[in-house]
Amino acid sequence: MPNEAMRKEPGEGALRALYSFALYLLSPFTLYHLISRGFRVHEYFRRWDERYATYGRQPGRPCVWLHAVSVGEVNAAAPLVNSLLKQRPDIRWVITTITPTGSDRVRALWGERVEHVYLPYDLPGSTARFLQHFRPSLALIMETELWPNMLFGCRDQRIPVYILNGRLSKRSLRGYRLLRPLIGRALRTVTCVAAQSAADARRFQKLGARAEQVQVLGNLKYDVAVPDGLEAFRAAFVAALGTPRPVWLAASTHEGEEADVVAIHRRLRQRWPDLLLLWAPRHPERFARVQAAASEAGWRVGTRTRDSWPRPGDDVFVIDTLGELMAFCACADVVFVGGSLQPIGGHNLLEPAAVGTAVVTGPHLHNFVEISRRMDEAGALRIGQDVREVGAVLETLLADPAARQAMAAAGGTLIDQGRGALQRALALVASDLPAAAVDAAGAAATPPA
Repeated sequence: MPNEAMRKEPGEGALRALYSFALYLLSPFTLYHLISRGFRVHEYFRRWDERYATYGRQPGRPCVWLHAVSVGEVNAAAPLVNSLLKQRPDIRWVITTITPTGSDRVRALWGERVEHVYLPYDLPGSTARFLQHFRPSLALIMETELWPNMLFGCRDQRIPVYILNGRLSKRSLRGYRLLRPLIGRALRTVTCVAAQSAADARRFQKLGARAEQVQVLGNLKYDVAVPDGLEAFRAAFVAALGTPRPVWLAASTHEGEEADVVAIHRRLRQRWPDLLLLWAPRHPERFARVQAAASEAGWRVGTRTRDSWPRPGDDVFVIDTLGELMAFCACADVVFVGGSLQPIGGHNLLEPAAVGTAVVTGPHLHNFVEISRRMDEAGALRIGQDVREVGAVLETLLADPAARQAMAAAGGTLIDQGRGALQRALALVASDLPAAAVDAAGAAATPPA
């Protein structure tokens, strides 16, 4: 690590003590949070020991540790992890998330090839136990997860830390203002902040990073991989429908958007009575609720887990599985990406574009400012300012195959132009990867799992 990153700055001890004292006072509320979330998502009732870094098993050999808060960040990290798994099968990987859906996505992508635990709360004792147990030789943190005690702990144990696909919105920068004196010091301990854009790089510097720490590498989301077997998946979908039908998909919707989706589908079916809605809520706890909302609207509803494919008479098909959204996007004529009619900040707009489907979104896009701007300028995205406009744009595109095709082509071109962050990230971290084990014959050895 650079000498500057190793140096303790004046006032650090007092700020850390105050921050940690506040966290200890608030720690009973972490139990309340886990219990309250557990009533909605039962997985929150499990694996509490990991949340507090209590591990019953013996420590394994040193690892490379990657942290990705939830599904979106895991998906963004997937090309990087896949490349390194192929290049360096000897590396032991530990991947942390905060959400159970993130944990499920890690398992779906890599199974037993990586180890998953939940990131512990940022209490000094928990972070120390986590680092002592897993002994990471390198830490890779996706996007905007800045936990001071964890970052200082890595510094104290001389663990290089890279913030990859770094993203810091104006809103997040404002949210850090009370903790900026501490966050800035913690940020200056990292080896490198690999920012998505020049604007993100400037905001990281405003938060406290030194200019020489920050590089603009681009967005790993442009290096999205099309799912294997996509054509066969799409053919099975078409065969299940029986006769051609118009199809739209509502992706990653949130609770406050469910009534909007019902209203839009009701409106569109006035023009296309056989229109099929594919509906993929953002969170698994919403699967049953959107199914109920569609049934209460008077529609016949199928689900992926129960029916496998939409039946000829279905009006709505709920995608109640994880990891299949991109494949279903390829089956739709147009995709609406949720988290954008509510002030959530939007979700990944590039995945439907990568499989050749026109993309529509609402106005709340502060988590995807640069991507949405580039897609809009390229003609690969339509933005509605409210639910009425979103419905009107969907209607226009469903009626205009040529416009959809032009949007799909523009999106594909934009993604091809945006690729390259993956190779730059691999080159960036290469020097801090653990040395390969060498056997007596001089060949790289692959240690047991």
